[in-house]
Amino acid sequence: MDRKKIKFALGSSLIVGTIGYLIATGINSTSTYFFTVSELMDQKVSFHGTGLKVKGNVVAGSIERDPGDYLNVQFAIEEKNRNLNVVYQGVTPDMFQDGGEVVVEGALDEQGVFHANTLLTSCPSKYEAEKEAGGMHPGTLPDYKPKLEPDPRKVDFLPKTTI
Repeated sequence: MDRKKIKFALGSSLIVGTIGYLIATGINSTSTYFFTVSELMDQKVSFHGTGLKVKGNVVAGSIERDPGDYLNVQFAIEEKNRNLNVVYQGVTPDMFQDGGEVVVEGALDEQGVFHANTLLTSCPSKYEAEKEAGGMHPGTLPDYKPKLEPDPRKVDFLPKTTI
């Protein structure tokens, strides 16, 4: 091989290696595990400090807001009689309520408290029952039938102006 081909091969391998390294580190830093509460509690591996998403239902009567800072919220989520205490700071969604299904994203500390940085609620099943019964899901539009297109050859089509 001549000198130009060696330089090209080294340069190409350096670029491909750098791109591969950036992809691998990007995936590792943004990947999160998704568990239900009972799956997380049954794990033998410690997930302390690891990015997690946990799904469960809000335990009735567990929502406590800090009177000094209404954005600080503590609550518990459950699934199959397994509870997880959650601390969240931020604006809560409108559908956040006792018994509601939520997905929290954050990290677990050594004491077993989940510190959430994202709180998502899911749409209640009552909307699905309405939809099956022929009702509309919130955010949908009724069937829309456009009006007949006006005929541009008719005089009534033109705008009328008065002087």
